[in-house]
Amino acid sequence: MFYYLLKYVLLGPLLRLVFRPRIEGLEHVPPSGAAIVAGNHLSFSDHFLMPAVLKRRITFLAKAEYFTGPGLKGRLTAFFFHSAGQIPVDRSGKDAGQAAIREGLGVLSTGELLGIYPEGTRSHDGRLYKGKVGVAVMALKAGVPVIPCAMIGTFEAQPPGKVIPRIHPVVIRFGTPLDFSRYAGMENEKAILRAVTDEIMYSILSLSEQEYVDQYAAVAKAEEADRRAQDRRRFPKMPLS
Repeated sequence: MFYYLLKYVLLGPLLRLVFRPRIEGLEHVPPSGAAIVAGNHLSFSDHFLMPAVLKRRITFLAKAEYFTGPGLKGRLTAFFFHSAGQIPVDRSGKDAGQAAIREGLGVLSTGELLGIYPEGTRSHDGRLYKGKVGVAVMALKAGVPVIPCAMIGTFEAQPPGKVIPRIHPVVIRFGTPLDFSRYAGMENEKAILRAVTDEIMYSILSLSEQEYVDQYAAVAKAEEADRRAQDRRRFPKMPLS
């Protein structure tokens, strides 16, 4: 109930009014039946803009940190994500990937749309990063199509670290569904999973026209953080005279 209240009364109309997103290829999203919508991830606002333009309900796998934040802000955020039907996934530990796959397959088994960001985290610089193979495992195990989606302009509207978004043109572009039925029963083959994932990422890249980086986003973020830490150690702030 809260999901549809947000979509049609509270948040959806506001997002459409403020961002005026241009939607392309919405006809590629099936009107019924299970499917995966796989998109690039540039901004916190992606979680709200895509559901606002889809006619069907979509459930995202959201990082567990959104549900466990401290203080009033943390409780409000957790309430919002729980009420909107989003599923928390713990990304720490060796079984994190399996937990996400299990939850995603549960959504697909009920005939719903599952939203997933194959990069695993938001891009910190607006580029598209290497996809993780969990999306391929779910597509093959569930036997469902994958609809590529590109969010364009959300990085400029609300880059990482910016709480209040700025007004910026946004385009949400859906591509032709990808059918991987030819790989049925091969979800345990690493080479197949990599090939399927790369095909999905290439489709997203074609829609978004981003620069592609053949590296996992989390690794690139960690390397960037290390470089900044080293720079701070090498060039500490000079004391005021």
